[in-house]
Amino acid sequence: MPNDKTASKHSRQLLFSKAIAQPKTMTAQTAPQGHTSPPVDQPTLDATDRILQEIASVGRRLEVMDLKITDLTLASSSIRADIAGFRETVTNLDQRLSAVEDHITTIPDQEEELKSLRTKLTDLEDRSRRGNVRFFGIPEQKEGSDIKTFLSSLLTNHFGIEFSPPPEFQRVPRIGPPHKASTNKQINCMFPAP
Repeated sequence: MPNDKTASKHSRQLLFSKAIAQPKTMTAQTAPQGHTSPPVDQPTLDATDRILQEIASVGRRLEVMDLKITDLTLASSSIRADIAGFRETVTNLDQRLSAVEDHITTIPDQEEELKSLRTKLTDLEDRSRRGNVRFFGIPEQKEGSDIKTFLSSLLTNHFGIEFSPPPEFQRVPRIGPPHKASTNKQINCMFPAP
């Protein structure tokens, strides 16, 4: 007579062969006695494998997404640094623009002052030239060592002008281009201001 272990093994094999032949009809009632969990049929194993494969696939996708998120975080940090640099540049440009605008507002005042100064300068030049007399065609070295005395006698002798006190000259330089044999430098006689 077979022992209990052999009978139990035989009944399990029988149940397994029935489970393979009828996998969808196996239930907890067909489980061997003393066995608490129902036997696992092939479709359940296939479904478990598919679930494990899906979980692994989701895990790989999460790793890829984690890498992409890390890359995005680094790119975001770089963009933030660039924006901070742009802010600083814009602030500097704004300050420089404000300084330029301040200078621009003073330009019209400076233009008016410049016009006034030019008018005064022209007037002063005209006034300073009123006391000037230029003599042309007098040969150089003819005046000798004292050009002021020479001009005083020239005005009296050649032009017939009598001076009660002799004329005073502020300066009497020869001006013009360098001496050439055919031309003489002009004499610019500057009288003192009255």
